[in-house]
Amino acid sequence: MSVQEIAAEVNAKLDAVRARLEREVTGLGDVCLTCSFQAEDVLLARLAIALDPRIPVLFLDTGYHFAETYAYRDRIAREWNLNLVNLLPEKTVNEQEAEHGLLYQSAPDRCCGLRKVEPLFKAVAGYRVWLTGLRREQARSRTELAEQAMFTLPGGKQVLKLAPLAEWTTRDVWYACEQLQIPKLPLYERGYTSIGCQPCTTLPLDPNDPRSGRWAGRKVECGIHIQAAS
Repeated sequence: MSVQEIAAEVNAKLDAVRARLEREVTGLGDVCLTCSFQAEDVLLARLAIALDPRIPVLFLDTGYHFAETYAYRDRIAREWNLNLVNLLPEKTVNEQEAEHGLLYQSAPDRCCGLRKVEPLFKAVAGYRVWLTGLRREQARSRTELAEQAMFTLPGGKQVLKLAPLAEWTTRDVWYACEQLQIPKLPLYERGYTSIGCQPCTTLPLDPNDPRSGRWAGRKVECGIHIQAAS
C-alpha cells in the first residue's frame, strides 16, 4: 500500500471517529474517557477534547507506573489543558506493601483488583458513557471487542462502553499521531509495545504479541475491560 493510500485510509477513519464522537460525546452527556497515556488513548483523548475540552480524562494512578509515564501524563495534561482525574486506590503503595507484601509478585490479580479495578469501577459509576481506546489488534483476548456495548458494574449499574478505535491497527494509530503531531510516550522508543505498571511490564517476549511483556505471561488482562463484573 502506498503512502497516499495509507493517508487516505487513516484520514477516512479519523473522520468516522470524529463523527461518532460528535454524536456521542456532545449528544449523550455524562461521558468520561479512560486514558493510560498509551498512544491510542492519547489519540482518542485528542479527538474527544476537540469536541468537549472539559471531558473528564480518568487515569489510574496505581503508584507503580514508570517515571516516564508520569512525566508524559503531566506534560500532555499541561499542554492540552486536560480535565485530568487521577484515580487513587484506597491504600498507598507503602501501606499495601506493609500489609500484603509485593502483591504484584504473589497475587497479581489481587494487586490489579485493588489498584485498578476497584478505583476505576467506582469512578465510572458516576457516568453514563465510558470511552476507551481499546483495539482488537492489541491482544487475542480482545479480538471480539465490540465498538459499543453495555457494561455492568458491581452493584448492577450499566454504562455504555464505547471503543471507537476498535478496528484500528497499530499502523493506523501511529500514522494518525504523526498527522496530528501528537508526541508519544518515550517508552515506545525503548521497544515497549504495551505499557502498564513498571514491575509488571517488560519488553515484549513475543514479537508478534504486543502484550507479551505484561505480567511475565501470567495473565493477559488486568480485569477492567474483559472480565465480567461480579
